[in-house]
Amino acid sequence: MNDKPPKAKGRIAFGVDIGGSGIKGAPVDLRTGDFATDRLRIPTPQPATPNAVAEVVDQVVRSFDLRKSVPIGVTFPAVVRHGVAQSAANVDDTWIGTDIENLLHVRTGRQVLAVNDADAAGYAEVEYGAARDVPGLVMVVTLGTGIGTALINNGRLVPNTELGHLEVDGFDAETRASDAARERDNLSYPDWAKRLQRYFDELERLFSPDLFVVGGGVSKRYDEYLPLLDLRTPIVPAALRNNAGIVGAARLAAEAR
Repeated sequence: MNDKPPKAKGRIAFGVDIGGSGIKGAPVDLRTGDFATDRLRIPTPQPATPNAVAEVVDQVVRSFDLRKSVPIGVTFPAVVRHGVAQSAANVDDTWIGTDIENLLHVRTGRQVLAVNDADAAGYAEVEYGAARDVPGLVMVVTLGTGIGTALINNGRLVPNTELGHLEVDGFDAETRASDAARERDNLSYPDWAKRLQRYFDELERLFSPDLFVVGGGVSKRYDEYLPLLDLRTPIVPAALRNNAGIVGAARLAAEAR
């Protein structure tokens, strides 16, 4: 029995990645996960209030010649439950409690799916990247300013896991093991790997995944720290890098449609 969701219908969907410094969008070829044309990036307005961000998202979408039937997916740096922001990271606190999907529908005139940014990136890695065709439980961990996580079991996304806030040795994990913590504490890669070891040990103990995928900007230097980790679970660098959020949001929007 195949537990994976139905494959997305159609060829193109559009993804938008809302971040603290930039809002990026591109049409995605759903057959390959590649951009159908170059992405557009516009700086995130400051302050990043709901109306200001919605205006930029609308600008990004309107910059492309998209049919009204093209699905639109948007990542957001927060817990997103049924389209509503439950938190806010690197955007204005007035987002908390905002119905992201309705706000962007009103502004763009299109149906929009909103998803947590780490979830979108993780799903893209399963569908098109480093975890493609891997059965069972895949855990994608992004190492950056904080730690983002995505949990995908046999192709089904378990949303909003937020395991960067797991308590490890009495600390919120991302305060000790994120890439920002490495830079803040001026850690060598071997010293940082010791903190990562404790974090991944705990994830492995709790979830027993079939594969870890490590993303975030520092994944480009994976050879400096991943080989130092001693885990039972295979661990590999992400393949889609900074494109993953756009690709995952587009794919999820197409499947929801």
